[in-house]
Amino acid sequence: MAVELDQSASPILTHDILRWISQEYHDMNGSSFQTLESPPTAAEFAQLVHVSRPVVIKGFQIPALKRWTDDYLQNKLQEQPISVAITPNGHADAIAAGPGGRLFFVEPFVEKVPMEKLLERLNTDQDGDNAPTSYLQSQNGNIYSSRFFESPNDDPSEFGTLREDVPSNIPWVAEALGRNSDAVNLWIGNSKSITSIHSDPYENIYTVIRGRKHFTLLPPCEGWCLRERMYPHAVYDRSDNSNGLSVVPSLDNPQVRWSSVFDPNLPGSLPPEAHPMHITLEAGDTLYLPVGWWHYVKQSGSTTIALNWWYDAEVRGMNWIWLNLLRGSGDMPTGNDETDIR
Repeated sequence: MAVELDQSASPILTHDILRWISQEYHDMNGSSFQTLESPPTAAEFAQLVHVSRPVVIKGFQIPALKRWTDDYLQNKLQEQPISVAITPNGHADAIAAGPGGRLFFVEPFVEKVPMEKLLERLNTDQDGDNAPTSYLQSQNGNIYSSRFFESPNDDPSEFGTLREDVPSNIPWVAEALGRNSDAVNLWIGNSKSITSIHSDPYENIYTVIRGRKHFTLLPPCEGWCLRERMYPHAVYDRSDNSNGLSVVPSLDNPQVRWSSVFDPNLPGSLPPEAHPMHITLEAGDTLYLPVGWWHYVKQSGSTTIALNWWYDAEVRGMNWIWLNLLRGSGDMPTGNDETDIR
């Protein structure tokens, strides 16, 4: 007898089942991570992807590691305008209160400034300063996008003069996955720059060029701990050409599904069943961050620079279905039905 399923309805996993899955996963894997003293071969990386746990990789050498001083970056980019995210508190792409006290998913105000100006801000804008925070985090292939492999001349970049220092592909990743990178991104910030907790549909290779990056990670099976909600979309904007930023609701953007956990490291932010993993990357360290892993990122140093390579995840087979199921099921409540962000 055939069973008919309602394709429009989301399946529901109870919290008891999700907690059981989380505990079983932790009992088998713990909270430790592997460190490799040199980059893996393609076959070895394919095995890491199969296991799908974070790995710190030493010894991945690219020209940017030796070249990217402030002077070098300024000389290479000259007066080229680059897109910089401006926020009141360093939290770009995050939940914040807006008009009427309602909560919004707020994207940063974007300002075009030369590299010299950005570095000057980062070196003087430290903790305790009430000035807005600048963070170069434009993403979406700000150095290379997937178009580069089809037609390099049709893939312009604000950072085109830095491409000679950054490979468009990582050979042992591309060979293992059988595909080119989908995007290569440059990140430049300081200790005030924070990435709110989220997960990505990519296999991620993340290399620190300068400074330190501090990752708080949770496996895909603990997505239920992060209390995702639906939030109206908004952007930060400046009014009357002042330095002050205000939250401006968007008129046409759909609601955004996002975690209501503001900082997973604050006491009480996560349930006791959660098992966060903490990894600090020094300059020259690389992190393999598997698809679907939740990550919250802080940094230290007056100027912290990193690069990451995104590779599309494999969507065939069962893995993608499990990732979506473990992210949470049933109807997603709205964030404004609750009064706290932890």
